[in-house]
Amino acid sequence: MEDNFENKEFESLKGHFLIAMPDLGDPNFSKTVTLICEHNDDGALGLIINRPHPLIITEQIFREFKMGVGEGGGKEPIYMGGPVQMDEVYILHGPPFDWRGTLQITRTLALSNTIDLLEAMALNMGPKRTRMMLGCAGWGPGQLEKEIRQNAWLTQSVSDGIIFNTRAEDCWDEAVRSLGVDPLLLTSRAGHA
Repeated sequence: MEDNFENKEFESLKGHFLIAMPDLGDPNFSKTVTLICEHNDDGALGLIINRPHPLIITEQIFREFKMGVGEGGGKEPIYMGGPVQMDEVYILHGPPFDWRGTLQITRTLALSNTIDLLEAMALNMGPKRTRMMLGCAGWGPGQLEKEIRQNAWLTQSVSDGIIFNTRAEDCWDEAVRSLGVDPLLLTSRAGHA
């Protein structure tokens, strides 16, 4: 079915959270908070920040790449960044930002997936704030805008605190609260509260 909405230009949502509405039907995104890392005319790329992998920790990734692990390192959880390219490693991180292939998201956040950063992290010499992900989320041209018009997502400026200081199971509630909304009252059906 064709989208009957006017083809309005949307502002880039790079550096924003997508907060899944309660009735979002896709189980890949149920109760997720997704950081949009890039959003332009070609589509959007994001990382789900609140889905820890139940079985994998960072040490396993370092060992897979045959890297030595520094003392006490490698015990951080891996997160499932999304249902696309699930065999790819993505690293969301704070400063420094001088790693090869770094995509600056905000002045305090960047995305990298290069071996130099992985090696530094394995030796406990990487950025202080990191979140390693397997996979990402992607939208084709106009797809994300259409989903927002269909009330699938709420949007909010990114909060580094929600990413790095909030337990994964609390991220969705905290992101909703950051909008001034009680998560218990949120519904995606118009006219209901």
